[in-house]
Amino acid sequence: MQRWYVDPTEESEIAAIARLEKEIFPDAWSERAVKESWIQNQTILLTLREGEEKRIIGYAILYYVLDEAEIARIAVRSETRRCGAGTYLFSEILRICREKQITKILLDVRQSNQAAIAFYRRQGFVEDGIRKCFYEHPKEDAVLMSMETDCQIMH
Repeated sequence: MQRWYVDPTEESEIAAIARLEKEIFPDAWSERAVKESWIQNQTILLTLREGEEKRIIGYAILYYVLDEAEIARIAVRSETRRCGAGTYLFSEILRICREKQITKILLDVRQSNQAAIAFYRRQGFVEDGIRKCFYEHPKEDAVLMSMETDCQIMH
């Protein structure tokens, strides 16, 4: 039996995603902000579920234009970290990016979030620079990261 499932986020799951936002991030997005992302054409929202009951344990929000995507949010519940759930979710992001012929993925992460930075490095991201005072609540620098996918666009 498969342990985790990733599917496109349904409208009925937006409130649950917003609740997870509040649990995970100090600068959580509101339910309205999540829904505004969900309705945009160039957005990918994925829900990570666990077990037979398919309990929501994580999610990802990506924006894409042409052959580039930006991970706006990727998160898993604290009790499911360090057991492969985030890696599983990221593998699904990568699969979808390849399907859409996205060749570069970008993201930013709080400089203090060393666990996330280490996770992204393990996935193949490199550091591109620092954006000073990017985050609010609390004020903090962002580490800019990117990775090239192995997707080649056919012309």
